[in-house]
Amino acid sequence: MKSEIIAVGTELLLGNIVNSNAQYLSQKLADLGIDVYYHVVVGDNFRRAVETVRNALERSDLVITTGGLGPTDDDLTKEAVAEALGLELVAHEPSIKRIEDFFRRIDRPMPESNRKQGYIPAGSMVLENDNGTAPGIAVEKNGKLVILLPGPPKELVPMFHEKVLPYLSKRTESMIQSRMLRIVGIGESMVQEMLRELFESQTNPTIAPYAKEGEVHLRITAKTRSEAEGKQLIDEMSEKVQAILKENIYGYDDETLEACVIKQLLQQKLTISVAESCTGGMIASRLTEVPGASGSFMNGAITYSNASKVKLLNVKEETLVRFGAVSEETAAEMAEGIRQLSGTDIGLSVTGIAGPDGGSEEKPVGLCFIGIATGSGVRTFKHIFMGNRNKIRYNASTRALDIVRRTILQ
Repeated sequence: MKSEIIAVGTELLLGNIVNSNAQYLSQKLADLGIDVYYHVVVGDNFRRAVETVRNALERSDLVITTGGLGPTDDDLTKEAVAEALGLELVAHEPSIKRIEDFFRRIDRPMPESNRKQGYIPAGSMVLENDNGTAPGIAVEKNGKLVILLPGPPKELVPMFHEKVLPYLSKRTESMIQSRMLRIVGIGESMVQEMLRELFESQTNPTIAPYAKEGEVHLRITAKTRSEAEGKQLIDEMSEKVQAILKENIYGYDDETLEACVIKQLLQQKLTISVAESCTGGMIASRLTEVPGASGSFMNGAITYSNASKVKLLNVKEETLVRFGAVSEETAAEMAEGIRQLSGTDIGLSVTGIAGPDGGSEEKPVGLCFIGIATGSGVRTFKHIFMGNRNKIRYNASTRALDIVRRTILQ
């Protein structure tokens, strides 16, 4: 079954709102094994909307529209679909009554314009809307299925989940399952190179890398007739990828790097403290976003100035004079200083030049030093990150968290 999603609304074309509905629907259709071939956005114009629906019906088996089911004059989706299918709009009395009851419950008079929301293309099936006044509609003609959904996500999502999903499930013979492997420490091109043989031989399941900020995600997707079969195929491919990428994989699906680090710290009963300069508290913020972080994260210090590095972390003034604030020597003393100050098992530090100013030929913008202190000593790492100020800061925080993760693994 080839499908297409049509989002109706001039506000989408103007960029006033993001088309999150298309993303949600694509993900849910993929889970059903339904291929989405096209995403289309059309404004609130009857002629163009009719043309868009007709084009979709020529090339797709399933067409889902979002938006344009409201009571105003520019809500024209039903009218356009009815015109494209050659159907008449007829009153659906149960829907009209539901709309009238809604306004009665909120003790407000119903505008006459809301009555048009109770009209549907002849022969349609109504999808009741429990979160708004616009009912959804499913209409089939000449082997083509068109489903009309309201635009607001708070109405669309529950309607799709409760009404459309069971309806479409009966019409499909396969299902799609996927698992996301989350990778850090190597880039997309390196992942591609290391997994070249798997990429060249893949059939079912398939693997596809996605470059993300500071990391890479690898999606494994299986198309099968049963959940058990899909899980087995994905497990087998995951094991092959794991054997190659090893510790570069830090988690799966929705697990974040900071959640992985907190999990490791708690499992090993380790505590951590952080001293940040150029990242300005970003590492501490990411760690404390994780529920239960208080069991391992003790405190953080933003030592932006040289004076604060000396006063709070006992960084030697001669170190700053001789090597500078952005140096491996300063990063090492910062890491050990915060560890001693906090009495933690691990002390982590970051110092660098986030830009856009402050760089030199010897120390360019993006240069960062990361220090990690444990009971076994202090290690430092030098990196040069590319991009704007926020990207440099975020990538530095990601690399610092990955250093903690790998240190615990070792």
